[in-house]
Amino acid sequence: MSCLLVDSHCHLDFPELSADIPQLLVRMEENGVGWALCAGVTMERLPVVLNLAHEHKNIFAAVGVHPDVQETDEPNEGLLASLAADPKVVAIGETGLDYYRLEGDLEWQRHRFRVHIAAARMAGKPLIIHTRAAAADTLRILREENAGEVGGVFHCFTEDMDTAREALDMGFFISFSGIVTFKNATALRDVAREVPMDRLLVETDSPYLAPVPYRGKTNQPAYVRHVAEELAKLKGLTLEALAEVTTTNFFRLFPAAIQPND
Repeated sequence: MSCLLVDSHCHLDFPELSADIPQLLVRMEENGVGWALCAGVTMERLPVVLNLAHEHKNIFAAVGVHPDVQETDEPNEGLLASLAADPKVVAIGETGLDYYRLEGDLEWQRHRFRVHIAAARMAGKPLIIHTRAAAADTLRILREENAGEVGGVFHCFTEDMDTAREALDMGFFISFSGIVTFKNATALRDVAREVPMDRLLVETDSPYLAPVPYRGKTNQPAYVRHVAEELAKLKGLTLEALAEVTTTNFFRLFPAAIQPND
């Protein structure tokens, strides 16, 4: 490949991957993956995420607390914004809403989401949005908090085209993971065909959601190539053309991400 891909969302700090970073970087290079963005999920593990980004020039970081995480130090917007001042931090997140596994009063989750949006506006950096079984509330809070001022990406997108259109109308990008390669993901592939090329990103969300032909195995950033191949097929493009577009999109959305040859 003449143009390198970017894995726009992964979790290299997770134990499934963190013990083998050198080999993961080799596999990335072998598969034409030039960069990866490691997203934070808890305050306690953020130092690991930041260390990975500082130790490796082609790894970037995002700081945030995942909406599913209940037992963690709760950050305020000032703390998140100060962490985002680190030159290797390119975004706030991942953040959002997830009603899939949790029950009861989830106002704490919505409050945390608002804190992250405020931090992103304070820091002037985009958001990485996680939403599951909560699309309406996610979009509503983004509108209420003027999140379109900083924009960002709906990562690991699995919603319908109406949700995608609302996100796009607010200036957000849409990122697809290995799910788009799954046999039962026909509806998602239809959405992917409609997402404009200038708003499209690819990711692994590794160590989860390995694409076909690795479904069920531990995912890794190198496998984003298979996501890109599927999207290239859906868009009627070569892999090289898809890589060029999505990589350009990544560095446009995350201007704090400096390419090593810049």
